[in-house]
Amino acid sequence: MKQCLFQILLAILATLSMQGCTSHREPGRIERNLLLESRTSWDGTAYTNYPDAAPRLSVLKLSIPANTPLQWHTHPIPNAAYILSGELTIERREDGRSKRFKQGEAVAEMVNRSHRGITGNEPVELVVFYAGGENIPLSE
Repeated sequence: MKQCLFQILLAILATLSMQGCTSHREPGRIERNLLLESRTSWDGTAYTNYPDAAPRLSVLKLSIPANTPLQWHTHPIPNAAYILSGELTIERREDGRSKRFKQGEAVAEMVNRSHRGITGNEPVELVVFYAGGENIPLSE
């Protein structure tokens, strides 16, 4: 069941990638693009397990102004984001390691590790998918 949750998230990401896509497709033919499949977050930390709770999927669309550092936070559950526009640098608090993600890229977020996002010179829009459980916050 938990593996199914992750597959559902990947299917949603693939659907988003096809919306607004300007590539030429054969009429009536579905195009499938795998945007992200990972057992680790962007920094290589392995995901260990899903929460032991009734499953709850959450999908958020976030709009963040340009040149904005977000608050330091953690996620107690696996999640992934798809960058619709702009650039977002994600920074790990413990050592300052960071990685920049651009429009059209997907990122496997960190779980139980303090981090933050910092936008560039343009606003960022992203969709975040959380594979959580009842009474478990999306971030802390």
